[in-house]
Amino acid sequence: MATNGITLEEREEIKERFNEIDKNGDGHIDLKELREALEMCGLKIAGYQSRLIEEEYKNSNKSKINGRLTFEEFEKLICDLKANEVANTFRTAVSKRENLQHLGGTSEASNEGTTHSVRVEEQLAFSDWINSNLQHDPDLKKLLPIDSEGKYLYEKVKDGILLCKVINHSCPDTIDERAINKEKLTLYRKLENLTLALSSASAIGCNVINIDAHNLSKGTPHLVLGLLWQIIRIGLFNQITLEHCPGLTTLLSEDEKIDDLMKLSPEAILLRWVNYHLERAGTHRRVTNFQSDIVDSEVYTHLLKQIAPVDADVTTEALYEKDLISRAEIMLQQAAKLKCRAFVTPQDVVNGVYKLNLAFVANLFNNHPALHQNGTDEFETIEETREERTYRNWINSMGVSPHVNWLYSDLADGLVVFQLYDIIKPGTVKWNRVHRKFTNERKKFMEKLENCNYAVELGKEIKFSLVGIGGQDINEGNVTLTLALIWQLMRAYTLSILAQLADSGSPIVEKEIVSWVNSKLANGGKKSSIRSFQDPSISDGKVVIDLIDAIKPGAINYDLVKQGSTEEEKLANAKYAISMSRKAGARVYALPEDITEVKPKMVMTVFACLMALDYIPNMDSARQ
Repeated sequence: MATNGITLEEREEIKERFNEIDKNGDGHIDLKELREALEMCGLKIAGYQSRLIEEEYKNSNKSKINGRLTFEEFEKLICDLKANEVANTFRTAVSKRENLQHLGGTSEASNEGTTHSVRVEEQLAFSDWINSNLQHDPDLKKLLPIDSEGKYLYEKVKDGILLCKVINHSCPDTIDERAINKEKLTLYRKLENLTLALSSASAIGCNVINIDAHNLSKGTPHLVLGLLWQIIRIGLFNQITLEHCPGLTTLLSEDEKIDDLMKLSPEAILLRWVNYHLERAGTHRRVTNFQSDIVDSEVYTHLLKQIAPVDADVTTEALYEKDLISRAEIMLQQAAKLKCRAFVTPQDVVNGVYKLNLAFVANLFNNHPALHQNGTDEFETIEETREERTYRNWINSMGVSPHVNWLYSDLADGLVVFQLYDIIKPGTVKWNRVHRKFTNERKKFMEKLENCNYAVELGKEIKFSLVGIGGQDINEGNVTLTLALIWQLMRAYTLSILAQLADSGSPIVEKEIVSWVNSKLANGGKKSSIRSFQDPSISDGKVVIDLIDAIKPGAINYDLVKQGSTEEEKLANAKYAISMSRKAGARVYALPEDITEVKPKMVMTVFACLMALDYIPNMDSARQ
């Protein structure tokens, strides 16, 4: 789907180029860097045209911050330029970018005739990663290995099994294996697998907006690569936490606290990690990015030597090689001794391919962090709770920007909250009241607080229950009150989707959902029922399983359902129930433990999502 004249793939490419220019990561670029930024996006303009654009922005106050552009402003500028003659070279320039393949738009999520770019480097890297990590899976014997060039990757994902396995590798136990169709793979059963994969990807925080099972069943390359990158990245970043690596506290400076570490993105933590080891190695080199700063392999060579176990025989011989490609190859041979030659080729290093170099470094960190926690009593390890992880994944799946890594710090300026309001009820936010960029350190605090006050004000306007919650609570990251606001947002989103599908003139309330559940179960010939979302009978998962079968008769294999007399059997049923809900097409974010422990809030979302599913035409027409 094109947005303002920019396709989703082009928007991703523009965002990547914008981030390259925005080296300090503050979300904007200077107008003086505009020409360079436009050229990186394939728009070559003359110097005088660049100056005219700069003057226009300065004189007309188009830029919210004098002399600086946000990504949204930069994207709009490109859209405007594409509409004029100066942009006729855009697609031509992009098509000549090295190592890009182009394919006609075959996706239902894209306009007819749209051209999408596919990075051959990513195709190769992801195929190699899949071969290395899943080659011993007995269910994938017929699919793996993927060919050395990755050309058949798109064909291999069409039955959905491989995608389900990739998700489970990145986030173990996300999908109950019993829910995957592995035999008698008709078109319908393949689409079920792909739906299960997409719903599960959304549940772990992937943005799958504008992707459906039919897109993937066609093997649409840019969608496949985009989804794979999100899943693999989540798996790599999941381990860059204090829970998995308490030694991360070593990266804090003397005047920093644990909260400061929690505010950092995984990319920022990895940069600190690399620089920490570079300092220990005694080299003057430091990195600010995983693009231009790593192309000569010097940083990687010092890093590998520093993190390698003493018996690994890792050397710095690469530094004596003058040819950069040859040097990168020697460096990667050293990485292979650590079993970490993954994601990048020598060419990817020399070209500074951002995604793949980021994945390479994350993989190094996960396998050889070489960090030892100092003073175990000095810091209290902060672990993300199940509730926090669920809410964070839901927020990220909505496609907000920037990506949310830690709820409390990343919501403290209100900007993500405003995006969620606009998704739930478009037009709610009066953006002229919002501080999107913060002028300076002195005013930043008050501007963020004003945003949070407005966010709470909006919640009250749309009848959120926010008793005792103020903007200062969100700004300061009050755990209880921030979670209360996020729950209200998630609840409102769930019920708004349900109301739209039901074509209801008035909002759906919880009591109506309970009534629908019992009516659907009775009409489906089931004996189970619920009194409320706190009903203890929910804990064995059977009522959810029965409801799925009532919505899609024959969907459940009752031979796989446990008696539910023990905690282990209850959890097994709950896992099956969650996966089968997602396989049916319900975007369920709850976890199996939410069912076994009967957490009323998350239980409500499960039943609401299934109720919404009941209003969506099913895939019976595809059954063969």
